[in-house]
Amino acid sequence: MAESNIVNDCRLPSELNSFVGRRHEVADVKRLLSESRLVTLVGVGGVGKSRLALRVALDVRRAFPDGVWLVELAALEDPELLVQTVSEALGIQDRSVRSPIDVLTSRLRDEHLLVVLDNCEHLLDDCAVLAATLIRAVPRLSILATSRQALGVTGELTMPVPPLVIPGLDSECPSIASLRQSDAVRLFVDRAHAVLPGFELTKDNGESVARICRRLDGIPLAIELAAVSLRAISVDQLLARLDDRFRLLTKGARTAMPRQRTLRALIDWSYGLCTEQEQLLWARLSVFSGGVDLEAAEQVCSGDGIEPDEMLDLVSGLVGKSVLAREEHGTSVRYRLLETIRQYGRDRLRESGGEHEMRTRHRDWCRDLVDHAQRAWYGPEQLAWFARLRAEHDNIRAALDFCLTTPGEGEPGLDIATALRFYWIASGSFREGRSWLDRLLAEDREPSAARARALVVDARLAVLQSDFTVAAAMLDECHALVERLGEESILARSAYVVGFSALLQRDLDGALSRLGEAVERSRDEDDQTGVVNALIYLATAYSLLGHAEQAVTHFKECMEMCEAREEHWFRSYTLWVYGVEKWRQGDTAEAVEMERLAIRLKQPFDDRLGIALCIEALAWMAAGDEPERAAVLLGAARENWRSFGGPLFGNLSDYHDACEASTRERLGGRRFESAFRKGTELGSAAAVAYAMGEDPSPCKQATEPSPLTRREAQIARLVAEGMSNKAIAASLVIAQRTAEGHVEHILNKLGFTSRAQIAAWVGEQDHRNSGSSS
Repeated sequence: MAESNIVNDCRLPSELNSFVGRRHEVADVKRLLSESRLVTLVGVGGVGKSRLALRVALDVRRAFPDGVWLVELAALEDPELLVQTVSEALGIQDRSVRSPIDVLTSRLRDEHLLVVLDNCEHLLDDCAVLAATLIRAVPRLSILATSRQALGVTGELTMPVPPLVIPGLDSECPSIASLRQSDAVRLFVDRAHAVLPGFELTKDNGESVARICRRLDGIPLAIELAAVSLRAISVDQLLARLDDRFRLLTKGARTAMPRQRTLRALIDWSYGLCTEQEQLLWARLSVFSGGVDLEAAEQVCSGDGIEPDEMLDLVSGLVGKSVLAREEHGTSVRYRLLETIRQYGRDRLRESGGEHEMRTRHRDWCRDLVDHAQRAWYGPEQLAWFARLRAEHDNIRAALDFCLTTPGEGEPGLDIATALRFYWIASGSFREGRSWLDRLLAEDREPSAARARALVVDARLAVLQSDFTVAAAMLDECHALVERLGEESILARSAYVVGFSALLQRDLDGALSRLGEAVERSRDEDDQTGVVNALIYLATAYSLLGHAEQAVTHFKECMEMCEAREEHWFRSYTLWVYGVEKWRQGDTAEAVEMERLAIRLKQPFDDRLGIALCIEALAWMAAGDEPERAAVLLGAARENWRSFGGPLFGNLSDYHDACEASTRERLGGRRFESAFRKGTELGSAAAVAYAMGEDPSPCKQATEPSPLTRREAQIARLVAEGMSNKAIAASLVIAQRTAEGHVEHILNKLGFTSRAQIAAWVGEQDHRNSGSSS
């Protein structure tokens, strides 16, 4: 090898504190460096691009005989000095009259080295030209760049750097072992220990630490700044003050760049890199919560400086600058502002005086969305609308909060919460739906049709939670309003709730009367949704009274109506109670098939209440020939049912009591308790698999089998690590289209609509596995 023209060295700063996590990201960057000589790490400010690049550079330094070199560009403002800055960082000096770029390329031409160009975003075009020139002129030079957006050079490979993995969102009380698997939590604990040597993660502070990491989006800089605050305040005080995070998180290291000493200054830097239109869109998009698609952005954010046909380019610009995160949801794409970035944008929107107008437009968009969903619920697009509402749940909450906290917005809020009447139930959000309706009704007491309709929905949710007295009072007020306002179309819905309440309370004659009234009033109003909904439980009342002929007639009508409309949700509940009637008539085999079909229809909704009811019915049907199976199913149903807290429907609880008594008698107390306990230990997916007859021996295992293939499980884990489909494809050496297909299959198998849900599911599986092995 020719004698080096530069000092053979590793000019990288020493790590002043421990490097936490990022094991997969480090491996991915190394692999990319083996495939391309120009790799750019892109991501939002504070996400840890520089630290990741330095860690990789240290790890690969032996592969570059002439050294690895860091060129820090954050403080450089004059692009004319870029080449000179790189030369100085590499120890190259020249007093000739040649141009600086000629000197640099000639000195490096025979070198085998890695150059880390750190913080290129504010000199993007100049860095792109320099990188392209060096790559062409120096055959054994590799460049690892960090930037808010890609350089855009031919042959460049980019890797988005995601936030650190945060604790799973599904668990209310995560274990200490599961929290320690989160890189974000580990970083917080490590940095907290540095300022408070006695700090440890405990059961007392674990949930608060997890919530802090979630609120800070797993952004390393934000977490480190937060941990420093523990010098003065407790973990719980820190969590309580995070709403004002830009004022709180101001104590960075004195040796850091000024923009890295406070969270606000860091995001100011990103904001300054955007065009005026991009800044305007950033601020306007802050009214969305949990994500937004392109059509919603066009509808809410265009106008007054942004034309609808400019939206795609502006969104692409914000994605390119790592302000917006691009997320694939099935076949569609959504965009998300990290909460910290969103809060910054909201501050800018508020400062401009445009917050109220944009939140009003967002409210109108949400009201239009839920109105369309309500009208399409009973039909072939039901599942698509349910998935859409699930995806927009956070936006709906934001709109309802605006209505609740803004004078004069009560009635629009009631309209939104009422239009979600079936969604609240199908998603298992009884408590949340009641909470919004209770508060909105208390805030806006004006007598109106909107109030009457809201009272009916609130009463319906109350009945589902066995809060019958409160429901009756709401219905009394509703009827008074109807009489006063003449809004008789509301009476069909109120008759349904009264009849349904009677059914739950074993007043079968009252149920027949009021549910029959609901059916007839709904027919008069040509409300097919109301007809089929009331018919299900009118048929159930006939069945419980032993009037099999009338019950079957109504069940069949329900099935025909649902099948004609390609409807799923009402059909699944019809199959549940129709199956019980078939079993009562002695046709157990057909009854079992009905219950299993009902479960299949319920799975895309993740309808845990409905699935628990079907598993319960399957236990009754197994009691005669398979008492041990019946006991396991009773345990599984109890575990799924207990979170809802309501009783079984009317006299159906008698079947439960009879099933438990007979299986206990046949098995003996000890065998029954053992089988029942095994049912309670099954996870939800394992319980469903057992109920469906897909797993012949689940009682031998307490852990939940994965529904995914080995390859799908591998890809699910990469999704959980924040990798895009493109990055997954590169990592596994498969086509991007193949990766997309696998992700789509995973979403379908798990009944999910977003990559975030996959990540949460992976975290839950890890937690269960760690728990079962400890």
